[in-house]
This record gives sequence, C-alpha cells and structure tokens, in this order.
Amino acid sequence: MKEAEATANKVLVIVYSYSGTSRRVAELLCAQQGWALAHIYDVLPRRGAIGVWRCVLDTLLRRQPAIRYDGPPPSDFDAVVLVSPIWLLQLAGPMRSFVARERRRLRKVAVLSVMGGQGEPDAAAEIGELLGRAPVLSTAVTLREINDGRCARRLRALGDTLGSGEDPQAGAHSAALWPQSV
Repeated sequence: MKEAEATANKVLVIVYSYSGTSRRVAELLCAQQGWALAHIYDVLPRRGAIGVWRCVLDTLLRRQPAIRYDGPPPSDFDAVVLVSPIWLLQLAGPMRSFVARERRRLRKVAVLSVMGGQGEPDAAAEIGELLGRAPVLSTAVTLREINDGRCARRLRALGDTLGSGEDPQAGAHSAALWPQSV
C-alpha cells in the first residue's frame, strides 16, 4: 500500500444528517482529505411534524433513539471525525446514541458540529461526557458558512491538523478551526 493510501485510511468520518446538510459537509471533508465516510441512520424515519417533534423530545430529554450504523468498525481507524447537526443547542440524538454505543471503539475523536449559529461547545462537551474524555479537536460550521463556501477553509484546517499524525491537543490550533460569529 502506498504511503498516501495508508494515511488516508487512518481517519474515518462518521456523519448523522437529518436534512442532508451535515452529509454535504462530511462529503466535502472526505473529498479534501481522502478519508472514508460512514453513516448513521434513524431506525424510525423523522418525517413531517411528528419527526420534528421527536427531534425536540430527543434533545430535551437527552434520549438515545434507535439507530443503524453503515460503515467499517471505528476501531480500525486511528481517529474518527463525528459530524452532526445541533438541535436546540445540543447534540443530535442519533449521534448521542452512536457515541454511547460505540465509545469503547472510538480512539481519538474530533467533533465537527453543523449549526444554525450556536451550540458547538455543548455538543463537544456532551460527547466528552459520553466518551469519558474530551475530544482531541472540536469545531463547528454554520449554515451561512456552508452556503457561501467559507466552511471549506475550516474543514481543511481540521483535516490538516488531525491528519498530521501529531497530537492536536499538544499545541495551539489554527484560528481557522474556530467559528467566527455570524
């Protein structure tokens, strides 16, 4: 296996996407870095008003809804990037379910939150609680940054930092990793 291919296989991006926006962000990150992509799906579809109501209840009650994971074992990778939307300033329920279920198979974890404007620190903190340790990196992109293309720079910085093989917590991170106010 070539060195570039070996590096590309070290990181797995795992995404949950309700509307398709988080999936678009995860696909862009994977295209930039050459990383593998895996998906989390709801077992019960979230359609219409009932689906939105379930999102609200999952968030407020911190429920762990039934999910289906479609991807390779996370333990086969040195690091994973969890990409998830923010619901009511909190981690989306299906990602909560995945982290709780797979925490022992997640080595080094980075968090990429997709949000309207706020909530990223809460999602990263909740993932840290579920894992029993803080994520090595955490950043967020807003819908505005996704729509106008500004998120690409932050995704590149996250990918370069995580893919470098160095400990992301050891030094200062690029300002490109931290969201600007919208």
